[in-house]
Amino acid sequence: MDYVSALVPPVVMAAFFIGLVVTIVKSQGGPNKGKEDAAVDAAISRAEAAHQAPRTDTV
Repeated sequence: MDYVSALVPPVVMAAFFIGLVVTIVKSQGGPNKGKEDAAVDAAISRAEAAHQAPRTDTV
């Protein structure tokens, strides 16, 4: 019975990991895809603008 107790934790973790991957794959796309893409594009644009802005706080 030691082999059963040794195999249970990896099997449980694998089942949860497979469930997580399936959930992520199913949540991709759909009706909110455009809104999510727009939010990511806006965040990237803000980050790039902040990175390229000249610094005025140099001493």
